[in-house]
Amino acid sequence: MDGGGTPRTPEDVFRDFRARRAGMIKALTTDVEKFYQQCDPEKENLCLYGLPNETWEVNLPAEEVPPELPEPALGINFARDGMDEKDWLSLVAVHSDAWLLAVAFYFGARFGFDKESRKRLFVMINNLPTIYEVVTGTAKKQTKEKTPKSSSKSNKSGTKPPRQPEPNSRGSKMPPPKDEDDSGGEEDEEEEDHENTLCGSCGDNYGQDEFWICCDACETWFHGKCVKITPAKAEHIKHYKCPNCSGSGKRARA
Repeated sequence: MDGGGTPRTPEDVFRDFRARRAGMIKALTTDVEKFYQQCDPEKENLCLYGLPNETWEVNLPAEEVPPELPEPALGINFARDGMDEKDWLSLVAVHSDAWLLAVAFYFGARFGFDKESRKRLFVMINNLPTIYEVVTGTAKKQTKEKTPKSSSKSNKSGTKPPRQPEPNSRGSKMPPPKDEDDSGGEEDEEEEDHENTLCGSCGDNYGQDEFWICCDACETWFHGKCVKITPAKAEHIKHYKCPNCSGSGKRARA
């Protein structure tokens, strides 16, 4: 993100924050196998970087002093084999959250944000679950507490959340639709529940025009793009299992 000669806004910085966050969440969830392999304890101090294009990389810290941006936690690879994997990923997640905040408010200081601009930036950031909450499943638990379970799993349908259940759509799954006899107030409440639904992969909120799919094993919702499932592909899936439940996210150790 280049300061240039144009004043930057909290919204610009937040977009950068959200993109870097998305990349780091991928590293710790859907790309965890690749991330684990790259964090070789035999290598030098390694850092996890989230990039503005929603990707991630594991690399050595910047050599310039002081660096252009705040640096992530050093040496995340050294603790990999000395900790339980879940604990290690949680530790990396906590440090990733701290780094993202440092970068965001570094930009805030660099672009001369006043008190109100800093507050606006923090509010936007605070509305997203932390990487730690996504990785540990805390965000899912919070969502389940807010969102009542559907009365029937067969009600999942469509590539968008329909007002009423659609027939012949057992393969494509979306957040539970509303019953025909719902009152207006209940519809508003249901819409709010959908908005509180978080993707089990990237941790972002449910969007009206986004295709979602639910894991039949753990009942967690995912953006189709996060688990590489298209609406057409979902039509042919009778029982969908997410990467974690299908075992593709687990490593077989010697």
